[in-house]
Amino acid sequence: MREALFYTKEDQGRVTCGLCRFRCTIHEGKRGICGVRENRGGVLYSLVYGKAVAEHVDPVEKKPLFHFLPGSRSYSVATVGCNFRCFHCQNYSISQPSREGAVPGGQLMPGEIVARAQASGCRSISYTYTEPTVFFEYAYDTAVLAHRAGIRNIFVTNGYITTEALSFIRPFLDAANVDLKGFSDRFYREIVGAELLGVLDCIRDYKRLGIWIELTTLIIPGLNDSDEELSAIARFIADEVGVETPWHVSRFHPTYRLTDRPATPVSTLRRARQIGIAAGLRYVYEGNVPGEGGENTYCPGCREPLITRYGFAIEESAVINGKCPECGHALDGVWE
Repeated sequence: MREALFYTKEDQGRVTCGLCRFRCTIHEGKRGICGVRENRGGVLYSLVYGKAVAEHVDPVEKKPLFHFLPGSRSYSVATVGCNFRCFHCQNYSISQPSREGAVPGGQLMPGEIVARAQASGCRSISYTYTEPTVFFEYAYDTAVLAHRAGIRNIFVTNGYITTEALSFIRPFLDAANVDLKGFSDRFYREIVGAELLGVLDCIRDYKRLGIWIELTTLIIPGLNDSDEELSAIARFIADEVGVETPWHVSRFHPTYRLTDRPATPVSTLRRARQIGIAAGLRYVYEGNVPGEGGENTYCPGCREPLITRYGFAIEESAVINGKCPECGHALDGVWE
């Protein structure tokens, strides 16, 4: 347990958390919407500091990040908790813990995470699986030590952190994959439990602060798969984030509280990819459909195929120092 950052004390023993865009006002003895920040005697505490519930060595492509140190490994760590309530969460068993009682997790302190990342040959540490915003203090202390050791830091996030918190960790945060789950207020309210505008503003913050970002949209049949919605996402990325921003359009599989929908047809992913390309995006990738061909990277200059992937594995790469060997065009991203 650790005293939280980004909160203010209010009257009657209440506190207001300023870590995410919900900005919860929390009464004595209660927790915020994330379930892992608790008001004890007018002091806000993180209940998950040093309490990892998952850790694994992953290919960085699994985040997914295709333009950030491709082919490298990322030490991935999570605590329980999330500030969203997505009906289709694939990690619901750890993202949606009980809001009462002891918080699960085994002790794993920041220095040990960095040591394990070094020992396993990882070039980055990913704060992932649940929502890194809600274990911010833990992630921040780890990220500082990681940078000292020459290891990069990645958030895999729902994009609801406040501007002040993101700015605070900015010197130590190198990349992020942000979920842009849809492009309608109704979808975010009913399926996610948040507000679309907050996510869009957060994505703008990542871009403004110079953090490398890639965006992911899990396409759910009948909920966010219309041409209109996909086109709106593509236009937002092109106009406000940049055509150099990779967009991952991924296949949905029924899970958790959303089991009345079929898996996303591959044809829908192909349609989404074409919509993104038509909007001017340089890199649009199909996810969760290994071997379909939509995972490969092409030179935005001459369209030469440069990286061939199968799932999270790179089968062949012709990229030399971040450039196309055919025309010399520099690829967007972080290659070294």
